[in-house]
Amino acid sequence: MNVEQKIGMLLKGCGCTLSVAESCTGGRISHLITTVSGSSAYYLGSVTSYAVSVKESVLGVPAAVIESAGVVSSEVAAAMAQGVRRVTGSTFALATTGLAEGGDDHYPEGTVWIGVDGPMGTSTLLYKYNNGRKANIRRFSTVALHFLLDSIQLYLNACGTNNKTE
Repeated sequence: MNVEQKIGMLLKGCGCTLSVAESCTGGRISHLITTVSGSSAYYLGSVTSYAVSVKESVLGVPAAVIESAGVVSSEVAAAMAQGVRRVTGSTFALATTGLAEGGDDHYPEGTVWIGVDGPMGTSTLLYKYNNGRKANIRRFSTVALHFLLDSIQLYLNACGTNNKTE
């Protein structure tokens, strides 16, 4: 069973829903989630917010946060996840912001911040991997899904739910 199937099984089992806000992964996470048969039972949708203006206007990421922390930051990943969760009303939300290609002195190519927002709050993860644009996007997506899976499992364990994916 792959990670997106495990996520689907857990979400269906607890009656929870999911939404995604993607920047550097460009919709790949949404694609992977929707390859699972029956994903319409728990997957509400996504915003691919490649442009800063979309992060601000659709997801509600404050311009001041982008200006102070940078678009590739824990703060922006968290705000994106919170924003898409607010827009869709989902139980959980996943977000990515990073550099699949190119970079600067602060964040080199192959840097991604991942955010998850859910009933237990918001958490972020910094991940670095650089093996070219396409490989970076694939790896970022997989790592993000595993981070989401861990967050869902933590929530279910805290609630005393014994949904196992193995």
